Amino acid sequence: MPLPIDRPGKIICVGLNYSDHAEEQGVDLPTAPLLFAKWQNTLIGPGDPIVIPTIVTKCDYEAELGVVIGARVRGVSADGALEAVAGYVVANDVSARDLQFADGQWTRGKSPDTFCPVGPLVPRSEVPDPQALGIRAILNGEKMQDSTTANMVFGVAEIIEYITRTITLEPGDLIATGTPAGVGAFRDPSVWMKPGDEITIEIDGVGTLTNPVTAA
Repeated sequence: MPLPIDRPGKIICVGLNYSDHAEEQGVDLPTAPLLFAKWQNTLIGPGDPIVIPTIVTKCDYEAELGVVIGARVRGVSADGALEAVAGYVVANDVSARDLQFADGQWTRGKSPDTFCPVGPLVPRSEVPDPQALGIRAILNGEKMQDSTTANMVFGVAEIIEYITRTITLEPGDLIATGTPAGVGAFRDPSVWMKPGDEITIEIDGVGTLTNPVTAA
């Protein structure tokens, strides 16, 4: 399907940004946002297939609130940061955990083709408080993640402030704000997406994103 957003110049992601996600890993909360990037080749829309490369055996889902930037900003304070937001989008930060953990840095494991489904998009005016949204991931009808954006370590405004201390955000840029507990990698036993699966991400007030999973 057509993408609900223009292809952003930047896709900036935040790692370990939910307190319940840190707890399930047994790690301390970060003292500042942990930033990494995905690339444009990862973007697909609702209904488009997530295609698992032949070398990937540990393909994980990550329900995330995406923030679409609507104004050019640098050095913005948290107090005014949300004014730079055009809208919010449901996102799935699909991750090749075997590549991610083997490499020691995350670029290759986070950026295979099709590994960033997004949609739908709603304007900022329809989401009065981005820190009060239920967020869920449902794999083949089974709820795997069930949390709230209130559990973010750093809220949307804080993330924008932190990024713009060093990086100018441009209209269309996408920020993926992190995922809550329940990802496949930290379940016992681990749960990996496989060809034939269907993954749905739900965010209250934003919408529902469903994608099938296929083999390369």
